Amino acid sequence: MSAAVSAAVSLPSSKSTSLSSRASITSSERISFHKTCLYSRNVCGGGKVVVPIRAQVTTEAPAKVEKVSKKNEEGVVVNKFKPKNPYIGRCLLNTKITGDDAPGETWHMVFSTEGEVPYREGQSIGVIPDGVDKNGKPHKLRLYSIASSAIGDFGDSKTVSLCVKRLVYTNEQGEIVKGVCSNFLCDLIPGAEVKITGPVGKEMLMPVDPNATIIMLGTGTGIAPFRSFLWKMFFEKHDDYKFNGLAWLFLGVPTSSSLLYREEFEKMKEKAPNNFRLDFAVSREQTNEKGEKMYIQTRMAQYADELWELLKKDNTYVYMCGLKGMEKGIDDIMVSLAAKEGIDWIEYKRQLKKAGQWNVEVY
Repeated sequence: MSAAVSAAVSLPSSKSTSLSSRASITSSERISFHKTCLYSRNVCGGGKVVVPIRAQVTTEAPAKVEKVSKKNEEGVVVNKFKPKNPYIGRCLLNTKITGDDAPGETWHMVFSTEGEVPYREGQSIGVIPDGVDKNGKPHKLRLYSIASSAIGDFGDSKTVSLCVKRLVYTNEQGEIVKGVCSNFLCDLIPGAEVKITGPVGKEMLMPVDPNATIIMLGTGTGIAPFRSFLWKMFFEKHDDYKFNGLAWLFLGVPTSSSLLYREEFEKMKEKAPNNFRLDFAVSREQTNEKGEKMYIQTRMAQYADELWELLKKDNTYVYMCGLKGMEKGIDDIMVSLAAKEGIDWIEYKRQLKKAGQWNVEVY
């Protein structure tokens, strides 16, 4: 396992890796419908009717055309574990990955699954926190995007990882409120049990095409599914998958101490400079040439023309994950770019979504 991974995730360097036969972590990194109308006519001979003849009719059933997904949906499992019968995993690792001066804490955690929760990159799992609500009923599950590749941080297909921000806020009455599930997860200690449901979701699955251009737009913990993508692309070796396209990540955070998995991503960039582009948008520390705060849409605007040209290609896929507010800012950029060519962005985006090329998971 690389030092970069250890620094960001604090994974035990002495951990032995048992690899599946299909995938491994590179040792140096660890890292036609036809219908004829029916008719009849009389055939006359000698001025009188001889015999009625009915035409032969052949009707073929319409051929069923199966839609071929551009995403890797083959064999994807959903809802294997439900709230009434969750999988009981154990916390193996839980470490804070934001600086002490960051506005809020974000933690990276790894849970054991023993291979019983077979997920794919881009899926989510549910977590049911311990305890009961104010009505004395068990807490409901909360969904979290998975932050690890399908073979997990340890490469043995027996773990699942999450990236969770601790929710703490002051309500209108001046009381400090703590998010039930996020605080339960961030406070977990190794060995503690975790009730897991799922996996769920197909919206954010990776494209099948290993030569695709994949543009990833994330804010905060919205980085989770993209970490899973990128580990598969750049830290692992697979018999049936080798990424040769372009992965372009835009990550927006408030401060540099909030940049999640930075060391990992920079290591990937060193490893595959021609296949991975990395752009950060640090809103409280960076500005553009107009002096405006650097949000993710502000950073994207600096590459607007290039991004638009990529979006016109059939093998470009956009994935967006994070705070719901980011979607409008990105739409605003695209509206003006499309308008230059007389294109209605909203309609164009609808076509991209239908083709599986525009994928959104916001909250």
